[in-house]
Amino acid sequence: MDRSPPRRIVSLTCSNTEIVAALGCADRLVAVDDHSDYPDDVVATLPRVGPDLDIDVERVAALEPDLVLASLTVPGHEAIIERLEAAGVPFVAPEPTRLADIHRDIRDIGRRLGVEARAESLVRSMQRDMVDSISPPSEGPSVVVQWWPKPTIAPGRLSWVTDMIHLAGGRNPIGHEEVKSRPIADEEVAALAPDVIVVAWCGVHPSKYRPEVVRDNAALRDTPAVRNGRVVCIPEAFLGRPGPRVVEGVRELRKVLHPA
Repeated sequence: MDRSPPRRIVSLTCSNTEIVAALGCADRLVAVDDHSDYPDDVVATLPRVGPDLDIDVERVAALEPDLVLASLTVPGHEAIIERLEAAGVPFVAPEPTRLADIHRDIRDIGRRLGVEARAESLVRSMQRDMVDSISPPSEGPSVVVQWWPKPTIAPGRLSWVTDMIHLAGGRNPIGHEEVKSRPIADEEVAALAPDVIVVAWCGVHPSKYRPEVVRDNAALRDTPAVRNGRVVCIPEAFLGRPGPRVVEGVRELRKVLHPA
């Protein structure tokens, strides 16, 4: 049996594309999903196989990949995985829920690609960069990350974002709930009284984020976040992608929570 590392890789999510590139294996990518946008020089000329929820599995199979990198973090992507299975395409579909899982998945992909040492070095670098020199307070500012505004959809305990908020010195007011994310009515957001609301809308370019949607919402005007001008924008690419750039997400959260 041929156990040589895969030379032809198709990535179906932004995070997987970024992991492969960070591992120094971008030259093995033969196609990516429509949403992969980083690194620019890697994805600019690669063929596209469709958006994450409407992947052209037949085109993927025609590329004869040695490995397809899918994901179970994208709601609805399960249907794509079923089609990959039916097509007999070799794939792996990570499902991280915590920061430690992201590190695990980077190591696993590195092992599959035959670059274990690079993967370990990347994980250790990420861990160093995300450790704060000051221990996070037990009761730091409360942070609601808004994946979508109407209604607010926010992460729960089964999200690496809750870990990121903690590392940045804050706390997620629904971080104890055993969910990846859930809708929150405006009245509940108001009752949670977040100190900070982070606009990180999924599938929207940061240039099109509209924090005024939060600031002008009458139901939220008395929250500490709105009263104190702490409705901020952080690119979803830094928070919502389980890959190397979560480091940037922690840095951005620290800037928001501890401006000094």
